[in-house]
Amino acid sequence: MNEALPDVPEVRVVGLPQLTSGFDLVDRLDLQMHLKVHGPLEPLGGEQLAQLAERINLRGRGGAGFPFHKKLRSVAESAIKRGVRPVVVVNGSEDEPACRKDTVLINRAPHLILDGALLCAEAMGARTLVVGVTRESTQRSMEQALAERGLSNGRRSALRARVQRNPVRMVTGAAASLIRSIDGGPAIPPGRKVSASKSGVGGAPTLLSNAETFAQLAIAARIGPERYGNTGLYDEPGTVMLTVSGAVARPMVVEVPTGVPLRYVLQLAGAPPVPQGVLTGGYHGKWIDAATVNDAIVSRNSLDAVGGSLGAGAILPISQDTCPLGESLMVAKWLAQESANQCGPCYLGLPAAARGLEDILGGGGAAALEAVRQVAKNVKRRGACSHPDGSAMFLESTLKAFTEDIALHALGNGCGRPVTGVLPLFEGGAAPTGVPGGEDEENGPSRQKIFVDWTLCRGHGLCADLLPEVFQLGADGFPTVAQAQVPRYAEAKALRAVRRCPALALRIEESAPQAKAPSRNLPVLSQGRGRRALGR
Repeated sequence: MNEALPDVPEVRVVGLPQLTSGFDLVDRLDLQMHLKVHGPLEPLGGEQLAQLAERINLRGRGGAGFPFHKKLRSVAESAIKRGVRPVVVVNGSEDEPACRKDTVLINRAPHLILDGALLCAEAMGARTLVVGVTRESTQRSMEQALAERGLSNGRRSALRARVQRNPVRMVTGAAASLIRSIDGGPAIPPGRKVSASKSGVGGAPTLLSNAETFAQLAIAARIGPERYGNTGLYDEPGTVMLTVSGAVARPMVVEVPTGVPLRYVLQLAGAPPVPQGVLTGGYHGKWIDAATVNDAIVSRNSLDAVGGSLGAGAILPISQDTCPLGESLMVAKWLAQESANQCGPCYLGLPAAARGLEDILGGGGAAALEAVRQVAKNVKRRGACSHPDGSAMFLESTLKAFTEDIALHALGNGCGRPVTGVLPLFEGGAAPTGVPGGEDEENGPSRQKIFVDWTLCRGHGLCADLLPEVFQLGADGFPTVAQAQVPRYAEAKALRAVRRCPALALRIEESAPQAKAPSRNLPVLSQGRGRRALGR
């Protein structure tokens, strides 16, 4: 159940390959084979590069879809204004279990990514290039690529290039997390939102985008905007890399021109002829139903128009014989475990939303449904990063896409279908030390339980102020739980709440250590541990 995809799954192409050119010849294009397949690349000036990105309507392929030409100009202007050299960062983290397109590109075509990054670095006068990765395979491939270009030690080039390896976690892929880790901090969001274009690595203006974006730029720079525009849609030219998994016979990464019907891509991977629903954009994306699938084409605008999302390029159908709410609940629990435990909307809101979805499955009625909607609404735009927003979008989409199933569960006896675990989640079992959800000294569950004595409680509400991880107040002003496990990191706060309760209504009990039983919760991802450069 919920098996993770391999780093490099099957790769297919619809039409003529661009990013995947040469994949039929070798498993990995080293520098020599890369130049044979793609040819040399001439440098471009900064404005030339921005105009090229604008003409092909290049947007970030990591999920947000921000216009690349605007980011490029913003970094250049900020660097000129401040009189400092900018930094270029390639985000190859891709820490979502359902996404592998960037991982495939780094493992099989690393020099295409470096081409785009080095074009930008030379055009803007950058002297620092960092490639962020989280997997052993991507670290090995990219370090080998830098060595093949003579960039690994910085002696043969004015450019200093290196690979930054971070833990495999959902929040690691956030731009702010990657920048913080490059500066020597933990790979989690810093809790404040600052534009990388103005202040990124070391405080310098930083051009940061994902691996596919730089690879697309390298293709366009070689063939020109006119030829690039001959593939795909007029307003979204070129190809898109998609990861197709879920209820499919052949999980794969596929390069496809924009404008291809989504149902054709699903058929290529062996999806059910009539899927119950398709999750588009990954676990920060949106569900679309079977009828909508027939109207959707592979493009950002088309998927937005039918209520879906291109997002990070993940496409996950589920079949008619599985419970969609049960499948979504497993994802919701995983998203909650992936919190960085920094802000309330994330480490409080997302577990509450998952519990609410579980209540719906258990027949909680209209009150449970409204509770999930309220929690999803409350976490939006309040987090230190985009993780709460993306998770809330997934939850809201689940409630909207599967209304009949919600009625069967919330108001009846359920849909009668099993949860088969078709959506990839796992990667290495239980959470590693130091990761929220794992049983380590800081973040794991303690053996303490806190109890409320209802005969003494007077509804002062101080417990909710002191220990929000455990206590929330209901509409009547009293705690909504009578007993709860205390997270290890909150033990001191729990003791403080007991001591300060005016009515002496709280107590803590500590259970004896028990033999560890197989977990029924979802484990989280495990941790892993000059012009010549352009091919001239």
